[in-house]
Amino acid sequence: MKDFLGNYSALLESQISAMPFGKQPPSLYEPIRYVMRLGGKRIRPMLTLLSYAMFRDDVRPIVPYAVAVEVFHNFTLMHDDIMDRAPLRRGKPTVHEKWNLSTAILSGDVMLVKVYELFSSLDPSTFRTAVEAFNACATKVCEGQQWDMHFEGTDRVTEAAYLRMIQYKTAELLGFSLELGAILAGADEASRNRLREFGLLIGTGFQLRDDLLDAYGDPGRFGKQTGGDILANKKTFLLIKALERAGSAERKELTYWLNVKKFDKKKKVKAVIAIYDKLKIPQLTSRKADRYFAKAFALLDHFPNTPARENLRTFTQLLMDRQQ
Repeated sequence: MKDFLGNYSALLESQISAMPFGKQPPSLYEPIRYVMRLGGKRIRPMLTLLSYAMFRDDVRPIVPYAVAVEVFHNFTLMHDDIMDRAPLRRGKPTVHEKWNLSTAILSGDVMLVKVYELFSSLDPSTFRTAVEAFNACATKVCEGQQWDMHFEGTDRVTEAAYLRMIQYKTAELLGFSLELGAILAGADEASRNRLREFGLLIGTGFQLRDDLLDAYGDPGRFGKQTGGDILANKKTFLLIKALERAGSAERKELTYWLNVKKFDKKKKVKAVIAIYDKLKIPQLTSRKADRYFAKAFALLDHFPNTPARENLRTFTQLLMDRQQ
């Protein structure tokens, strides 16, 4: 781990550990502490710190606002897990499994309130700019989630529609995380926009990689149920391209697995992955993701060649190379 990442991670974890969130009733606040303690790579708040550092030296004053991004992210995960009926998150039981559905909804709602509470200490002009950008992002995230659920009941989803969905659901928050760092640093609008676009591009690439991990990852390392997207008939990039490339035999089998109501879960996942392998869908998906990363790195060349810029590049590269 690079030194700057260790330092930033320590700042974030210290801030998260110190946050009280609330006390009474315990059943409302303990799920929040549970989710926030599950860890993860803290990608989004790390991007906020890295972006800010491109314009100012000391990131410590903005750590609470970077943590606000992580609180929002975990709020979306808590509600997303409910909608997906996901049993695991980062290798541990999801909140609705460990507690119950109503508690997960209410605890998530409180987390969203806490985001605005954290932003409220900003000076008025910065607060307005930051919250306007956050509101636009949060709306897109909800729109993306709705498109994702809509696609589950749709027979045909185009590649363009899918890419729009993952940009809204996943990439927008990475874009906002980087834009927030620039806003808090007082950066010019062009820099803000470039960093936001950088986040949109890498976010799209990461989601394509996550689609692959959902089908092919080790659940012990990935922290999620392997094949969950396949079992839920999610119209991922993998499935969309498989349907495009399928011959009559592969299409017939895919159609069967997409429509059958009672099935053995392991058998379905194994059968669909075999079709993906035959059609070389993993290789196609990896190449698509790599193109987004290449466009993102080209945007960094618009910024001065400083250690802070290279730190952002290094962090992104580490995420690209991750195996879980």
